[in-house]
Amino acid sequence: MNTPLRTIKKLLVANRGEIALRVMRTAKEMGIATVAVYSEADRQSPHVHYADEAVLLGPPPSSESYLRADKIIEAALTLGVDAIHPGYGFLSENANFSQMVEDAGMLFVGPSAHAIEVMGSKLAAKNAVKGYGTPLVPGMATALDNLEEAKAKCLEIGYPVLIKASAGGGGKGMRVVENEAEFDEQLERAVSEAKSSFGDSSVFIEKYITNPKHIEIQVLGDKHGNIIYLFERECSVQRRHQKVVEEAPSPVLTPEVREAMGKAAVSAARSVNYYGAGTVEFVMDENLNFYFLEMNTRLQVEHPVTEMITGVDLVREMIRIAEGHPLSIKQEDLKIHGHSIEIRVYAEDPANNFMPDIGKLERYQRPAGPGIRVDDGFEEGMEIPIYYDPMIAKLIVHAGTREQAIARMLRAIADYKITGIQNTLGFCKFVLKHPDFISGKFTTGFVAQHYTPEVLVETLTNDALEVAAYITAQALSKTEPLGFQELPAATASVWKQERAEFRN
Repeated sequence: MNTPLRTIKKLLVANRGEIALRVMRTAKEMGIATVAVYSEADRQSPHVHYADEAVLLGPPPSSESYLRADKIIEAALTLGVDAIHPGYGFLSENANFSQMVEDAGMLFVGPSAHAIEVMGSKLAAKNAVKGYGTPLVPGMATALDNLEEAKAKCLEIGYPVLIKASAGGGGKGMRVVENEAEFDEQLERAVSEAKSSFGDSSVFIEKYITNPKHIEIQVLGDKHGNIIYLFERECSVQRRHQKVVEEAPSPVLTPEVREAMGKAAVSAARSVNYYGAGTVEFVMDENLNFYFLEMNTRLQVEHPVTEMITGVDLVREMIRIAEGHPLSIKQEDLKIHGHSIEIRVYAEDPANNFMPDIGKLERYQRPAGPGIRVDDGFEEGMEIPIYYDPMIAKLIVHAGTREQAIARMLRAIADYKITGIQNTLGFCKFVLKHPDFISGKFTTGFVAQHYTPEVLVETLTNDALEVAAYITAQALSKTEPLGFQELPAATASVWKQERAEFRN
């Protein structure tokens, strides 16, 4: 492929919050001017003030602001923008938007509209990759249009089965069917939800893998046909089919399985001549057999853990790829360095089925120190808006070993001070201290199997009791009177933070 080079001098980021800031920081390091877009709810957002220029799109609802492709294109052309980076969410996997950007004479920092369109349909994606040696979950290769044939297929592959929306995502339009008696009712629900969520009622059936792991492979491809994989991310701790804790590498993969998964991911990407950053997701059974799930044709929320273990700036590579440069790294150059964990800090109440919370960040103090990274888009005193995803921040740590990374994350959680809203820090602490997580044997059923609000309260109470016992022991040994500052730093901060959380 003969791809001419085009230099990007000004980049518009068609997104908000932490991912907009993340992209802009790399752009500035590359000497590229940045343009932010924002809604009326985000006037004071840090990404707006960080950019060289900013454009108001409209009212807070995303349908009137961040999803207005026409306004974004108009703003970009008015300001002489060379390229648009979509971030994740919103228009990042919208093939029409990608094509609109290209048709307007700008570069889309992402894959082709064709790749987005094919991989945006689970059925089309399965059909695209099946000829490239990528293992597929047993099931239907076409949309369900004959009820009797579908039931016969279920008996053939064996219950339980999974009914999935072809255009789905985020667990919507997805139903587990345990036996034939449940089939009709669950099918009706899946079709209805698929139609209401995606405007497409197409569903298909595949074997439900009991207690699976969710493993994904990061890939990079250029416009010259080169594609590499940057190892895996373990993403099995989820609530409502949404990831909460991610890590790299996975604690269970062998080098042989890792290589096989990497090659399968590259093959899947090659099926659509992929370029840019993308993620091929797999479901894995207890015997480490893995099957293609889907491909996300964008930068993932959890991309920092890959950056931490490889030293590769994925946004920089995306920009270079869009300009027409070949990949700056080869497969044999890549090595895994240490271990990285990311937690998503959501404005949610873990004691109330993770329902979103809104309000003011009365206190917001980030953790710091070696191997700690915080990707966020808020400052102390800001309001958490009701209109968008409730994620406050991503807290990422890196250390030499997994054990050290867990310890570092627990320390960072203890040092992270958030008051004014409910959040998931306590829940993430519970996850990291659980024996199944420590052993690496956890699956996507972790939350359903192990978590209840009562368990979380018990965990926090036990931590407070440990501190009280420590104080008593010191007093009985006739040491000097202790103030909180004389406790071990991590222990004292944990207790003080959790006492504040109970008060809130």
